[in-house]
Amino acid sequence: MLAAAGTLIADGELTAALAASLPRATIGTVAGAATGILLGFVAGSSRLGSDIVDRPMQMVRAVPFTALTPLFILWFGIGELPKIALVAVGTAVPLYLNTYAGIRGVDRHLVEVMRVLDAGRLMLWRKLLLPAALPQILTGLRFGLGIGWIALIVAETVAASSGIGFLLTTARQYSRTDVVIVCIVVYALLGVLTDLLVRLLEARLLSWRPAAAAAD
Repeated sequence: MLAAAGTLIADGELTAALAASLPRATIGTVAGAATGILLGFVAGSSRLGSDIVDRPMQMVRAVPFTALTPLFILWFGIGELPKIALVAVGTAVPLYLNTYAGIRGVDRHLVEVMRVLDAGRLMLWRKLLLPAALPQILTGLRFGLGIGWIALIVAETVAASSGIGFLLTTARQYSRTDVVIVCIVVYALLGVLTDLLVRLLEARLLSWRPAAAAAD
């Protein structure tokens, strides 16, 4: 495996694959996280929003990536968009579920107090709902990043001519077990790295919590 990794690095294949995969993962994750958090706030903060948003999101949650991949290819072609969209969906669902649960878990009495103080919806979200739901949102981000990498693997092994997933598929076709293992290790390292980044973000944003301070 080490020999295969050295060859891939020396030939530039691994670098090129990373250069193709990382932008897809980054753009898809940002779009999915923003969408999931926004929909979670809409559904969690009003009954009408919940009625409109929650059921469709639960339906999306139940659909496997392998079913969405051919649909996205039919809709968006075989370019970058279907891969990014698949990562976005994979990231959005955990963010939505955790944001929704975090908003729903806020003490209703605190919400009523904010309304008595004549706080607008934007202030209510910024001053109460977001800080209260932030721990669960960050937990959702950790799950979302993991699922986003899985979605990227699925996308790149089905409809791609570049990326780590494409490298993995090519190695499988030529029975290059060593290269397959290298690709798996790369995905694992990327997953660990992104999880570490979220943990650092969590430690900074939740430093006010006794539990977070004790963990540091």
